[in-house]
Amino acid sequence: MKKIKHLMLAILATMTAVSFTACSNDDDDVKNNYTVYQETVNQTVKSQKKNSKAILLVAFGSTWQQAYDAFDATVEAYKTSFPNYDIYLSFSSAICINRAAAGENVAPRNFYAPPFWLTAFAQKGVQYREIVVQSLQVIPGEEYTRVINYIKDFANNANGDIDDEYLANVTLKLGVPLLQDKDEDVPAVAKALDNLYKDKAANSVVAFMGHGNPDSYDTYKANVRYTELEEALQELSPNYFVGTVDMKDNFKTHVLARMQAAGITNATVYCHPLMSIDGDHGHNDMAGDDDAWDDGFETNEEGEVEDTSWKMYFSHMGYTCNNSTMIEKGLLELPTIRQIWMNHTQDAIDGEALDYYHSKNPEE
Repeated sequence: MKKIKHLMLAILATMTAVSFTACSNDDDDVKNNYTVYQETVNQTVKSQKKNSKAILLVAFGSTWQQAYDAFDATVEAYKTSFPNYDIYLSFSSAICINRAAAGENVAPRNFYAPPFWLTAFAQKGVQYREIVVQSLQVIPGEEYTRVINYIKDFANNANGDIDDEYLANVTLKLGVPLLQDKDEDVPAVAKALDNLYKDKAANSVVAFMGHGNPDSYDTYKANVRYTELEEALQELSPNYFVGTVDMKDNFKTHVLARMQAAGITNATVYCHPLMSIDGDHGHNDMAGDDDAWDDGFETNEEGEVEDTSWKMYFSHMGYTCNNSTMIEKGLLELPTIRQIWMNHTQDAIDGEALDYYHSKNPEE
């Protein structure tokens, strides 16, 4: 299922890119698209600026109303906890930005990529003296790398359109992903999840579905955080498991194998997205009705069963797993988990100015 979806997303991204340029061969028209977006964000920032400092929340994005509600609630929580900062939200995924603007699943809504916001923060008449960029990623993987690169490009004035004197004096800070640190974040998240779901885990399996990165995109070897989180959770209850949709050797089939190896062969299985929001993966890969069962399942070369949701897979494998056992909540919808991201923001504010390579990437 995931490979087909990834292919479709890649095709859509190409088509979207063409749609911006195919209407004209004039470079000025292409430039004007960028200019319109930048002017829109500039105006938004100018109209909303109340403080001299800003926090930019960077999410991958989504096109589901539940996700939008989670993002909106997160922005409001940040406004309450950081009253001396102006709070903004950006999407890093061009596909999500374009689909949101087109109104896929819900009413059209405009989101913009981080570079537009950072440039707007530096415009004359605004020029925030402190900018904190908070990653809303779960692991420090591929998408977090993009967040770091946005800041690097801004700090290095990659487009040459920001006042150099301003850049020399602005303070830049970076809030790290949820599971940045093995020794602090992993046990903190495990404890928070256990506090929420210990009653279910007492007599049933609670299986968390993360995203993960393919091996070629496993930046900083961040996939290990899923394994570490499962280990930390299992110290609290042996009925917790953590799998992914895109990490080698940690698909739903591997979660099943670990369950069976632990002697869990007949149980109720609750499934929960281990992602910031409950979006496409949660609604489809986890709780969807896709089902490739045909008197059995065939696995692909990586050992995964494609075109079958977690719900349908575990149901066919002899477990009680159905609509009633889907816990369809993203991590940003859980205040105690969201607070860990907010703690990272506070740590960034309290820490030194950004050393965005050496101090912000995990060492192990």
